[in-house]
Amino acid sequence: MTAVAVIATVVAALVAAPLLALTAAFVIEVSAGLRSPASPAPTDVTPRAVIVMPAHDEGPIIAATVTRLLPELPPGFELLVVADNCRDDTAAIAAAAGARVTRRDDPSRRGKGYALAHARDQIAARALEDQPAVVMVLDADGATDRASLLAMAARATERPVQATNLLAPDLTAAPMVQVSNFAFVIKNLVRQGGLARLAGRANLTGTGMAFPWPIFRDAPLATSDIVEDLALGLDLARRGKLPRYVPEATVWSAASSAEGTLQQRQRWEGGFLATSLTRALPAMGAALRRGDARALWAGLSLAIPPLTLLLMFDLAALLVTGLLVLAGASPWPALLLAAALTAAAIALWVAWRRVGRPFLSAGAAARLPLYVLWKIPLYLKLLGGRPTSWLRAR
Repeated sequence: MTAVAVIATVVAALVAAPLLALTAAFVIEVSAGLRSPASPAPTDVTPRAVIVMPAHDEGPIIAATVTRLLPELPPGFELLVVADNCRDDTAAIAAAAGARVTRRDDPSRRGKGYALAHARDQIAARALEDQPAVVMVLDADGATDRASLLAMAARATERPVQATNLLAPDLTAAPMVQVSNFAFVIKNLVRQGGLARLAGRANLTGTGMAFPWPIFRDAPLATSDIVEDLALGLDLARRGKLPRYVPEATVWSAASSAEGTLQQRQRWEGGFLATSLTRALPAMGAALRRGDARALWAGLSLAIPPLTLLLMFDLAALLVTGLLVLAGASPWPALLLAAALTAAAIALWVAWRRVGRPFLSAGAAARLPLYVLWKIPLYLKLLGGRPTSWLRAR
């Protein structure tokens, strides 16, 4: 092998190795998540709970949300709407619909985290006998049922929990919206189940979360971080309070339009990538030092990019390693990367067959390459800086 071929092989290996690891981790986590979860242990515990619902200019939808949720509340549950920096009549509408309402007006401190901190302070000011055992968080466009509320509350008496957080399926939606909704299923149902099986924990996703009151009371909530839920879960895990996945509980939000979907994906993926880049490697390093295999997997899972970006990286790396083969490099890096990409495609197909068909039609699935192109402007915008504002529900 010539010197040029050796250099080309080394470069190809360096390009392929990290993506091989991330793609293999994705396939393993998806495969683990598709296994049937263990049946939860029965429980008769129904702790007192407060559902905190942050709402920013949600006048058009808040009445429907409250009206839909109140009949599902078990005895001892309360709905507390936080009308946060609202310029409309969200507070009055929510109160008229039957919710307990608190207002927060502080334009210099904007964000869902501040709304949660305000709710926490309001609850902490109550007499001890009026404080709940569990605090839940549900978005202003969210929906759930009594069985899910009972499951979350019963399992949140000792550690935080996360329900399955999904977008309502709509096979009449635009193909790009359907593909995005399916990606949501992969992240919040399939990979969440895989993470629970492999690492014994869950990622908090912002809605459908429940906390023991002492943990919620002491948590660092007051932040403008737009992925405050993910960061909060990581902070709690570091303190030994690992969030737990509760697959038998589900919360739903309405799917957005194509434009709204792109905005929400830009918001979430920008925040996720910033968190991943700063936290994944330190988490893996700390896990290696402790010899903690489950924490190591959690760090590796955090390093996996969003689905579309992972596929983009894989295809770009496959192109680069293929060109390096023409320059004399060993074909093995390209072949291994192609095999990993094929395995990811098979895992996604199996996931679609198992759980994805209500969210993604076959016709929309065929437009996945167009979805990848549709996401390119999102990533170009992220190169100029990630979004920081709290978008209201759409």
